[in-house]
Amino acid sequence: MSDWFVLVESNTTGSGQVFCARARARGLRPVVLTCSPGRYPYLDEDAIDRLVVDTGDIEAVLATCRTLSRVAGVTSSSEYFIATAAEVAARLGLPGPDPVAVRLCRDKAWQRRTLAKAGIAVPGFRVITTDAVDGVLAARELGFPVVVKPATGSGSLGVRLCADEDEVARAVGLLLANTTDERGAPREPVVLVERFARGREFSVETVGDTVAGVTGKHLGVPPYFVETGHDFPARVRDSERDDLVDTTRKALEALGVGWGAAHTELRLTPAGPVLIEVNPRLAGGMIPAVVAAATGLDLVDACVAHACGQPPPPAVGGPGAAAIRFVLARGPGVVSAVTGLSEAAALPGVAAAKVTTAVGARLGEPTGSFQDRVGHVITTGSATPTAAARAEAALAAVGVAVSRTTHADALRLPR
Repeated sequence: MSDWFVLVESNTTGSGQVFCARARARGLRPVVLTCSPGRYPYLDEDAIDRLVVDTGDIEAVLATCRTLSRVAGVTSSSEYFIATAAEVAARLGLPGPDPVAVRLCRDKAWQRRTLAKAGIAVPGFRVITTDAVDGVLAARELGFPVVVKPATGSGSLGVRLCADEDEVARAVGLLLANTTDERGAPREPVVLVERFARGREFSVETVGDTVAGVTGKHLGVPPYFVETGHDFPARVRDSERDDLVDTTRKALEALGVGWGAAHTELRLTPAGPVLIEVNPRLAGGMIPAVVAAATGLDLVDACVAHACGQPPPPAVGGPGAAAIRFVLARGPGVVSAVTGLSEAAALPGVAAAKVTTAVGARLGEPTGSFQDRVGHVITTGSATPTAAARAEAALAAVGVAVSRTTHADALRLPR
C-alpha cells in the first residue's frame, strides 16, 4: 500500500482537490480528515479517502493519524487548520513548520507587535477586546480612514475600511459580537483597528527559501477588500520588487515561519513597503494556478513535496505572465442564466473560464469577501500587460444573471 498523505480539512475553492491530485501523482494515497465530508464535493468526484474526526481537537487528529500505517506527511490547505496540521506533523516526527510559530502567526495582533519590534514597517494599530467605544477612541488616535478587521481570519471576511466614527463603532461592534469563525469554530473576540496604508497592494509567494514571485492584486470597491483579480508577475520596477521581497524575507525570519509556504501581503506606499500580514500557508485566490500558468512552477506540488520530504518539482517553464479575474456575485437573488463561457474560452490566451454557481442557485447578500466570487477566468501572455488585458476581455464575455428576490426571500437565503 502507498504511504498516506494526510490533509487536515481543506479549503473550499479548489486547491484542496489539487493537493490530493498532486499527492497521487507522487505515488501517495491522500486522505482528508474532516468533521464534515459533505463540505468537499471533490472527495466523491475523485474517490478520495476521508476519515470523519473532530478536527478542532488536536489529540483526536493525532490519534486518527496514528491509526494509519506509513504516513508520509501531514498538512492542510485551509488557513484555519494549518496550525493543527503543523502540530500533528511535529508530534509524528514528520517534516513541517514550527507549530508554535504558525499558531502565533495566525494572531494578527501578535504578528503586528513582533514585526514592529523587528523594525519592519506595519500600519499603526490598536487591539480592541472590550467594546466599540474603545475602537472609536483608537481610530481617533490613529487618524481616519482606518481598517477594522478580526485578529484571526481569512479571505477578507469582516475586514472594512471606515471613514468616520459611526462606521468604526458598527464594524467593531459586529466583530466583537461574532464569537465563531466561518467554520463555526470558537473565536476570541479580538479586533484590530489600524491606520490605512495608502498604496498599491501586492503579495509575495514563497515556499521555504524559494521566492516564486510577486503578485499584483486588484481590489473591489471600498469599504471592502475583496480581491477581484491578480496579475503575475506584478508590474513593478526591479527596485520595488527587490524591496517587497527583502521585506518579506525579514518578516518570515522575524516570525519564524520560513519553513514552508507563505503568502505575504504588502502595500507599496510612498515611504516604501508596509507589511499588511503574513499568512503561513499557500496563497488562496487561485494564485497558485496563476503562477503555474505563467511559469510552470507548481506551488501545490512543491508544498506536497515539502510536507513529505521529497524533492521539489522541476521547473518546466511557461509563457512568462498570467492573470486572473473573478466573476462576482450580484445577489441577493436566484441565478437565472450563465452565459459567455464558451465565448470567453475561445479568446486569445485564455487558459480557463469557469463559473462555480449554476442556474437555480440562490445567492445571498454580497459579503465583501472571497465568498462573493462565483467564477473566474485565467489568461496568459508573454508579458503581464498582455495577460491582464486578455483577462479583462474574457471577464467581460462571461455573464451571471440574477433574478432579484423580495426582501422576505432574501432574509431566508443561505449566507
